Amino acid sequence: MTTFTPTTPDEVLSAVQWALSEELPLEVVGQGSKRGIGRPQQVEHTLDLSRLTGVTLYEPEELVLSARAGTPIAEIEALLAEKGQELAFEPLDYGPLLGIEPKRGTLGGALAANLAGPRRIKAGSARDHILGIHAVSGRGEAYKSGGRVVKNVTGYDLSKGLAGSWGTLAVATDVTFKVLPAAETEATLAVRDLQDDQMAAALAVAMGSSCEVSGAAHLPEGVAENVSGGILGSRAATLLRVEGFGPSVAYRIDKLKDLLKGAPQVDEIEVGTSREIWRDIRDCRPFADGTQKPVWRVSVAPSEGWKLALALRMEAPASAYFDWQGGLVWLRMESDDPEAALVRRLVVKCGGGHATLIRAGQAWRNAVAVFQPQPTALAALSQRLKNEFDPKGILNPGRMGASAA
Repeated sequence: MTTFTPTTPDEVLSAVQWALSEELPLEVVGQGSKRGIGRPQQVEHTLDLSRLTGVTLYEPEELVLSARAGTPIAEIEALLAEKGQELAFEPLDYGPLLGIEPKRGTLGGALAANLAGPRRIKAGSARDHILGIHAVSGRGEAYKSGGRVVKNVTGYDLSKGLAGSWGTLAVATDVTFKVLPAAETEATLAVRDLQDDQMAAALAVAMGSSCEVSGAAHLPEGVAENVSGGILGSRAATLLRVEGFGPSVAYRIDKLKDLLKGAPQVDEIEVGTSREIWRDIRDCRPFADGTQKPVWRVSVAPSEGWKLALALRMEAPASAYFDWQGGLVWLRMESDDPEAALVRRLVVKCGGGHATLIRAGQAWRNAVAVFQPQPTALAALSQRLKNEFDPKGILNPGRMGASAA
């Protein structure tokens, strides 16, 4: 068993070329924070990018940052904070949910997994902020795509093409992201004791307003107590975040209070606690319980999320909470069986979407389709793309492959 630990892009290229010449597959990892997602790898050789680190360009005035793919996101965020900037897509940290210490995620991993946090409803995901990459394809060829400016229209945008590919198309060595000014402050409104259908209506009202809500989530009764040290208590909490300059935040919070004046109780949460709460929502802390109980990340239309959770609980014991105005449903099954066929049947019933099995025992991850199975035409297109980038199938083989669910 061989583990390659390159420190330069040229060393990455050499490792991939060796694997290609020997027709031996490679598991591609950064710091390993997302290693437990996807089908377990059955390979003997590993390409470990944890030493491929360092910021190579940071121009705060131009809102652009480039770094090696293995650079920890925590280091990037600390650097940006010094200049009052941030990664606006708010990348989540899967570590706690998967039983790994936090802050091990890498910048390349953020692109490979197309990460996004609660601000997804306003700012998009990693895919929407990537400007350029340097990478090595499964053909053993180094290439670059995009650039260091926001407007770049030369050819196909292969940078975005790697978003969500989980290391199965190419190995990114350098990534360039757009960064944005961080909000001066924030505040959150917590509407208490709403049932799931009532929260959907309340979130729709808030998102349809001019208040520029940047976080819209619902923690049902019994789930709310598992964020921010239990400060919300156990009562259901429907949460709305507003960010920006102080006077603007105060004005928009007051406007939201007027819109929600018919609610049973509305509490205002100040900046420090607000940030803790949204960090925990982002990182799925309510279900970071140290177990292997299956956890699903389900994306559907915002109006359908609560209906899916309700229908699921009619057939199998499960806990749920909601982000992205109810369109992102985090589900924890209360038995060892992820009930994949049931979950995916309900996704179809709710108008379609995506269900990804984020956490489960290894046997289950081998047995079911971890990622959402693609329709026939899209699957054929994906296979053609794989054939172009990695014709010998040496990069993370089978990680995204779907067996019968």
